[in-house]
Amino acid sequence: MMESPARTLSSSLAENVEAVCRHYLSNGRRCGNYWIVGDVNNNTGRSLYVRLKGPLTGKGARGRWTDSATSEHGDLLDLIRAREGLTSFRDTFDEARRFLRAPYVTPTESRGRILSECDTITLARKIWAASQPISGTKAEAYLRARNISADLSDAPLRYHPSLIYREGRKSLSRKLPALIAAVTDNSGEITGVHRTFLDPARDTKANVASPRRSLGAILGNGVRFGAIDEFAIIGEGIETVLSLKTAFRHLPMVAALSAAHLAAWRPPSTQRRLVIAADNDEPGRNAARRLSGRMGEHGVDTTTITPLSADFNSELRKNSLDTLRAGVERLIGAHAS
Repeated sequence: MMESPARTLSSSLAENVEAVCRHYLSNGRRCGNYWIVGDVNNNTGRSLYVRLKGPLTGKGARGRWTDSATSEHGDLLDLIRAREGLTSFRDTFDEARRFLRAPYVTPTESRGRILSECDTITLARKIWAASQPISGTKAEAYLRARNISADLSDAPLRYHPSLIYREGRKSLSRKLPALIAAVTDNSGEITGVHRTFLDPARDTKANVASPRRSLGAILGNGVRFGAIDEFAIIGEGIETVLSLKTAFRHLPMVAALSAAHLAAWRPPSTQRRLVIAADNDEPGRNAARRLSGRMGEHGVDTTTITPLSADFNSELRKNSLDTLRAGVERLIGAHAS
């Protein structure tokens, strides 16, 4: 059977997926096996993610993308159509063919400059190994300044006093202190790290364009606080999860690190109940809905809790710990005791 023109074009684009992303979504960046950007209009952010690795077609195909804020998804033809505001298939095909004929750096030519997933995981593990225990450091002071009093002695958190930060590939680098969090999979293997760059003089995030960055294989994994078996609480940010950990120290929790990664969380086979601590914004609520739907397919019961403030760290800083605990306790039931 002859392959349709749409499928042929889609496969050709998928063979050059990173070049497509760099051209049409230039405000995004590579994060492990994904290209992360704000939306199809190329705004900065972390809501839309494009798969950079995988087969050309079928499940897990490269070039497939999802926007966790809007639930839009599709292949690279759909992405080009949305990005360029095209209304007809013919115009979309013409634009895709124009792009494929244009000169650009191929994956083979750029291989020496772009880290593979294996490289990024290795680099992430090196950063983790080079970091020091968090106790008594600026990283701990940063978390305490956000009213987080959770026990950090066994947390997957470390401190790096002088980590390289660069705005972009062509920008000059500088060194900043950073909170380092280990990202692990369901077997406990470190697959990446999350870096929160800190202000050298104050106990706040650094005043840079992107103070939070991930490295390695992040999607489906997370920063785990406690062993996750049948029950867990999952949230987006480390500060959000640690705020809940301040109120419920005995409960296992995981930080997915963004709305897109929250929606893509992969539960362990033993999981039976999941509490989703959604940020109080559209991407957070949409990600929680998508995750809840996916968990239903795995036979996992879910409950979504949402703060009145922007997130649960804002809630903790605005109200007392007792107020936060009481508000959440009634929603998660027996596990709270």
